[in-house]
Formats: sequence, C-alpha cells, structure tokens
Amino acid sequence: MIENGSASSTSAALDDDIQRAAAMVMNAYASGDLLEPLRTQFPAFDARAAYRVQDRNTAAWIAQGRKPCGRKIGLTSKAVQRQLGVDEPDFGMLFADMAVADGEDIEWTRLHQPRCEAEIALVLEHDLGGEQITMPDLLRATAYALPAIEVVGSRIAKWDIRFVDTIADNASSGLYVLGNTPVKLAGLDLRLAGMVMERRGEQISVGAGAACLGHPCNAALWLARTMVRVGRPLQAGDTILTGALGPMVGALPGDVFEARISGLGSVRAAFAANPEAAGRKGKVA
Repeated sequence: MIENGSASSTSAALDDDIQRAAAMVMNAYASGDLLEPLRTQFPAFDARAAYRVQDRNTAAWIAQGRKPCGRKIGLTSKAVQRQLGVDEPDFGMLFADMAVADGEDIEWTRLHQPRCEAEIALVLEHDLGGEQITMPDLLRATAYALPAIEVVGSRIAKWDIRFVDTIADNASSGLYVLGNTPVKLAGLDLRLAGMVMERRGEQISVGAGAACLGHPCNAALWLARTMVRVGRPLQAGDTILTGALGPMVGALPGDVFEARISGLGSVRAAFAANPEAAGRKGKVA
C-alpha cells in the first residue's frame, strides 16, 4: 500500500509540474519574457512529459480559436541530435496564424529570439492514416512541395535548450514563410536539392536535402508514422515543414532573408525595421 501511495503521489506531482510548465510556456509566448531551461526547473521531465506540456498548450490554443494546419519537424540534423543527446527528431504543431506571406513584413512583436532556416515544405492531398505507412504511401499522398523559411523561436533564455526544452516549447516554433509556386514531386530529387540562403544579399547558409535525415521525405515519413502512433494522423491539406537543409541563422530587425532551393525556386522572409515598437524586454522569468 505504501508503494502504491508513493507512485500515486509521484504521478500527481508530475501532473502538477506539467500544468505549471505549460502555463509558464504559454505566459512566455504572451509576454515575451524568457524562461530558465525547463529541464532544470523540472528535473523529472522526460520526452513524454514534455510532449504532454506541448499537448496541453496545443489544446488551449485550439480552444482559443487557433486553427491547426500541419506539423513541423525539428532536429533532423544528426549533428544537432548529437548536440542534444538524442537519436530522433521531434515535432510541433503548425497553426494558420503562423504563416507569413512571401516578403511580407514580420513584426518584431511576434518573435522570440528569432532564427531562420531554409526548408522544404510538403503539402498533403490525402490523409496519411493507417498502419505501416510506406514511402510510396507518402509520395502518393503529397500534392506538391514548396521552398520554405522557418522563423524558429525559443521561449528559453539564450537558446539554452535540450530535448525536453524544445519539445515543451512546441519544438521551438515561431513563424514560417512558404514560396508561391507549388512543384509536383515527380521528377524532383529532393535529396540532391541544393539550398543557398542569403541575408541582405550576403550568403549565410548553404546545404542540401540530404542534410535532412538523408532526404526530406525520410523526415516526413518519420512524422507520418509517429503521428499515427500518437493517435493524431496527418490529414489532407496539412503542411509539413520537413526540417532544416543547412545551419540556422539569427535574425535582426530590418533583415531580409532569401532562400533558393534547386528545383523549387525561392522564398523570402522580411523583418520589420522598428524594434522600438516591439515592447519586449526579453527578461528572464
């Protein structure tokens, strides 16, 4: 009986910590104040607990009227996985209000320690449910690909993150920009698709599709299978940000990023030049 009581107490304490962590992350999104790493504030957290934090906030945002429109994949680089001590990617939710038009000014008030990375986005034409999803299933379900720039962000001060920190923070999500010319997958070799990203005309990041788990479709297949496993399969119309093709780069007010991906064209992310209007002190909560 003592052991059962102890286990129940431990579970209740973890539930309380998950609720507290979710509230802290939600408040950081709203205020712009930054958090000390969650892994140090909640040492008992593992990946499962961190996803519960993410799920709690996802449900709260949906209840507030935000519209889910897909998923983003993070940690698709083996080098970054080694840095964080993990051997798999993570995922977060995309909401419709995170999408920014190509070249549209991005107000600084929407950002949290922003960094940019060039990616390949896939848009689904069919649902991806059922067991044992195969690569042909993924290819048949995909309507088209687009070049993308993800403006990632972190509510964790100084980007001092590990696996549980980024998962709980909706996979360090921010905003994203998609190109305007959809391209069918037939005839594309996304593994060899070269990427160059410039900031105000200066080359600052290069890479290729192979940097994303060996192939962007490998990352998308991992996501599709994972979402079935957790009971939230991908659906027709969903956008998938498959992961970075090269190093991410910090953004400043007035910056304009342009990413060109062979076979897919280009996409731009432009940041408004009025930091005084931000109202974000960036203090640590």
